Amino acid sequence: MKIHGSLKINGKYYAKGSEVSWFSIYPFSLFHMLAFGLSGFYMAYFAKNVELKFLFLHGGFAIIAYILFYVRIFGFDDVKWALINAFLGFVGIYTQMGWILDYFGKDIDNYPFYIHIIPFFYFVLYTFLLRQAVLDITGSREKEREQKVELGYVAVLLGSYLLSYFLR
Repeated sequence: MKIHGSLKINGKYYAKGSEVSWFSIYPFSLFHMLAFGLSGFYMAYFAKNVELKFLFLHGGFAIIAYILFYVRIFGFDDVKWALINAFLGFVGIYTQMGWILDYFGKDIDNYPFYIHIIPFFYFVLYTFLLRQAVLDITGSREKEREQKVELGYVAVLLGSYLLSYFLR
């Protein structure tokens, strides 16, 4: 994959436009974001007495850092997919988070809207990273193949969201 901004990975400098193996990016990034996302999810829905300011500082700082990282790795134009994932996220987050919270005996509607902001934003960023991983792992960066994989990506996610909504 070709990066869109200069950065260091494991102490090695890569200039803008350098080719970097997807293996250098995704395993660590997916794990790292999952860990931060789970901590934000836990603080929002399960921890007692977490101040809203702390939740927003902890999650907001990480989200800004991830977005800056994404622009360097994937480029500004690709980050527009975050908006598409926001739409998918709007449909998916409510159904998926509702389903996950149901599993723990909680109801998503029992929380004020602002509590959902950090976990929902992580969901959007994670699905963005997942799309990038699917494109790179399947070698689908050429326009024609990329469009087919993206269509499949949207169909699979939307289908899973709708299925979980109706099974809820």
